[in-house]
Amino acid sequence: MFNNAVNIRDAREDDLGEILNIYNDVIINTTAVYSEQPHTLLMRKDWFNDRISNNFPVFVADLNGRVAGFSSFGHFRAWPCYRFTVEVSVYVDTSFRGKGISKMLMKSLIDRAKEMNIHAVVAAISADNQISISLHRSFGFKEVANFKEVGYKFGRWLDLKFFELLLSNTTKTF
Repeated sequence: MFNNAVNIRDAREDDLGEILNIYNDVIINTTAVYSEQPHTLLMRKDWFNDRISNNFPVFVADLNGRVAGFSSFGHFRAWPCYRFTVEVSVYVDTSFRGKGISKMLMKSLIDRAKEMNIHAVVAAISADNQISISLHRSFGFKEVANFKEVGYKFGRWLDLKFFELLLSNTTKTF
């Protein structure tokens, strides 16, 4: 482990090329993203600008100037009554998996969610992604739904699980 050398920081626009490379590798080689076509840099810029304009975090794990992973959260659903619920995403470059970076990125997301008075944090995880399921469970996420055969990728049907973490610190008055 080299956690002391990893700096979790807010992403900058100049990180988007490395973020795109990580995301496209996930699209092409895994079931972690239910997409079949790689994204473009413009798509990542639009995603980044949407996150920033909505005051949502985008973090990177910076290892000696290299983006080893990234994480973010955004709207779970865009309707007003869901404003205290977010959906998280964490992705790590293949060269750095298994080294604790996803835990560092997840902790940063949860800490920021608490600061923002978010009440519920949701994760949608492919049922075959045991590593991601274990990561989320280690932070107290509970499985709340299992949708059968809702995705199709790599010539097979995929189940999608929803996990939820309720934060007890919500102080907003309603």
